[in-house]
Amino acid sequence: MSVDSQTRTNDAFLRLQEAIVKGEIAPGSKLREAELSQEYGISRGPLREALNRLEGRRLVRKVPHVGAQVVAMDLKELAEIYLIRENLEALACRLAAQQMSDEALHALGELLNTHEDYIHAQDGKRYFNQQGDLDFHYQIILGSGNQSLVNLLCDELYQLVRRYRYTGSHRQSRPNQALAEHKRIYEALVARDGELAALLMQRHIQTARRNIEATLQADTDNNRSVKEEQ
Repeated sequence: MSVDSQTRTNDAFLRLQEAIVKGEIAPGSKLREAELSQEYGISRGPLREALNRLEGRRLVRKVPHVGAQVVAMDLKELAEIYLIRENLEALACRLAAQQMSDEALHALGELLNTHEDYIHAQDGKRYFNQQGDLDFHYQIILGSGNQSLVNLLCDELYQLVRRYRYTGSHRQSRPNQALAEHKRIYEALVARDGELAALLMQRHIQTARRNIEATLQADTDNNRSVKEEQ
């Protein structure tokens, strides 16, 4: 594959990934190669490579006689992923409380200030849902200094987690509540109290899971009602 082809494949992969994570392409949607090829300006070969990568991220699945589809979100997967998150991110907090430099902790506090400004600008209706260096959780995991944790949480599961987080982030009152929980975790890290930070992180993720479960269940109930009325 040429450098230009690789660039276009990567661009299509990233754009499709973000559209799926944010729900711009709905769960269960069929991904039609002809339409996507035209939209992203790439040939079928690079597009299929991008879809293969999305399948590896568990965002897309190949269905016989149907083609590529966006994977539906379900409560069982949510429970499994968030059980992993609450335990491994708690561990990341324990490690980060000892490993993060004062400078890194100061930067984390500044990041929360950015999040707070954004929430206020959105009238408390939306959290700051950026990824990577702008993600509070991501920075703590990096701050743990444990590469295996980073690989698992910031690579293998990261986009799946973002997808579920995005689902619940617009629920009424949750943005301000999440910010308050983040601040308490941050204060524990600054105090170098890894056990408290870990406990707060576990509770934070458990609360987030319940919130997302309620959102997914409400969507399921609404869809069922619509079908019954048709």
